[in-house]
Amino acid sequence: MDKLIEKAQILSEALPYIKKFYGTTMVIKYGGSAMIDAKLKETVIQDIVLMKYVGINPVVVHGGGNHISDLMKRLGKEVVFLDGLRVTDKETMDITEMVLTGAVNKEIVSLINLEGAKAVGISGKDGMLIQASKKVQSDNKDYGFVGQITKINPKIIEVLAQEGFIPVISPIGFSEDGHTYNINADIVAGEIAGALNASKLILLTDVRGVCRDMKDESTLISTLKISDLPSLKAEGIISDGMLPKMDSCIKAFETGVEKIHLIDGRIEHSILLELFTEGGIGTEILRG
Repeated sequence: MDKLIEKAQILSEALPYIKKFYGTTMVIKYGGSAMIDAKLKETVIQDIVLMKYVGINPVVVHGGGNHISDLMKRLGKEVVFLDGLRVTDKETMDITEMVLTGAVNKEIVSLINLEGAKAVGISGKDGMLIQASKKVQSDNKDYGFVGQITKINPKIIEVLAQEGFIPVISPIGFSEDGHTYNINADIVAGEIAGALNASKLILLTDVRGVCRDMKDESTLISTLKISDLPSLKAEGIISDGMLPKMDSCIKAFETGVEKIHLIDGRIEHSILLELFTEGGIGTEILRG
């Protein structure tokens, strides 16, 4: 009986948040260990489906960097990163699109469908969702077929959501001259969140959040303002793979997102813990 009462208390605690978020759109960037570990994968999918059933409109943007790197290594391709972005030649671009859109995307869609919701997988090419150009070089760096977003056309996402589907988006863009570009999934998630006027952007990571010492989780910064980010970059607290995440946060706020959550996808049901409990578990980033 005590366990049943505890479960009822948990549901009661979640009720105000369910009421608050009902009818809102939230963009989830899905990546990291939560895409690889079978148990974590299961709980993330369950969290997304539960969000849909309590009246939230989740939109999923997924990565798949580990899957891409694994296939590249098997094919004898060198994996190179600059500023947290994968250097992408033509062959790597072909591999990236095949892995992200052809394999990872469809697996996520299948898992959501198996949990009882309805999902549709698309890439940035569908419905002209993500228009892009070659990322501008800096300091003589060439990222290859890495793109920067020039325009988001959210109509296809809106149509899918209106019909009760959960959109699952592969971060592949295209240019006016027909080139395909690999775009960092964090950046795509931030831009799409802004284009949809989403209430929240949720970034799943392999760290607790933003920590003053990334080797010490006890230094977690539970709340940040967007104005804090430049100084954290200057101090080196935000660096490497965290840079695109913070860039996505800045862009999301510029285009109207209300709040951003950077959470640890290695924790089971991390999305539900962050959204529907008083304490939360990661770093909450606010305007200001």
